[in-house]
Amino acid sequence: MASTAQSRIKSISYAKYGYMFIAPFFLVYAFFQVWPLINTFLLSFHGNGGDNQPFVGLENYQTLLFGGDDRRTRAFNVQFFQAFKNTIILWIGNFIPQIFLSLLLAVWFTDSKLHIPGKGAFKVIMYLPNIITAVSVAALFMRFMSNTDTCAANTILGMMGKDTIKFENDPTWSRGIVMFIQTWLWFGNTMIMMMSGIMGINPSLFEAANIDGATSGQILRKITLPLLRPMIGTISVMAANYGLLLYNEIALITSGGPDNATYSLSYYIYKTSLGSTKLNFARGNTAGVIQFILGIVIVCLINRAFRSDTSD
Repeated sequence: MASTAQSRIKSISYAKYGYMFIAPFFLVYAFFQVWPLINTFLLSFHGNGGDNQPFVGLENYQTLLFGGDDRRTRAFNVQFFQAFKNTIILWIGNFIPQIFLSLLLAVWFTDSKLHIPGKGAFKVIMYLPNIITAVSVAALFMRFMSNTDTCAANTILGMMGKDTIKFENDPTWSRGIVMFIQTWLWFGNTMIMMMSGIMGINPSLFEAANIDGATSGQILRKITLPLLRPMIGTISVMAANYGLLLYNEIALITSGGPDNATYSLSYYIYKTSLGSTKLNFARGNTAGVIQFILGIVIVCLINRAFRSDTSD
């Protein structure tokens, strides 16, 4: 009798309750993430005809990628590739210094031979920009660097007897400001991830290298960097995502200017779809799909470059 009751209890499945608990998340995710993504793909194959959008096939893709004989379609093509080039420039310009600075600080903070007072406070201070919203940082830099003679940077230059700078009218300064903001926002997070990767390396490897008389540079090149490849690959994927979606700083500070020097892909999508008098939802959705495909290609290339060699 007891064995029958026990077998009956064991046969009861509680899996359905688990599905009931996680169902709200998947329903919300499907409604706000999956369906808009699918709808974006569908709209990219239609014209800009409002409620009655005609099916045009690959015409929108052809316009953005190759242009055409019409002057208006060529303008879409030129502006799209200008936005694509700017996105790559702005991403590389903030990613490279971010990686070097984060790696330098991570190695510094995890070196057992260095006894740095207040190490914990330094790490907290460097991570703080990551928890500040990009909108707040953009508003801060609007006060610090602008075209006005009373902004903080021009006030300092005036006190030094130097000429003031029209930061918003200079393409080099505008790009530099956007790159610096991105680097400043994310280097703390990258540093923490680098530190976790270094701390996950077997300490005996560093001890053996020190016993053998290896220098700090040799340890970095021969032990730290090779074993950090998976972590650097993960950071690169995250940085590529942030770079492709770069929008807030550009919308608030430069508005894509001057001379379209900071006109990113995300800002192009916004201006094409919502931010101008001649809205073209179809072209904006098409640019979004191309951006999505470009992100997948970049992630695949990064994974291939940083994949583990254990299978070789």
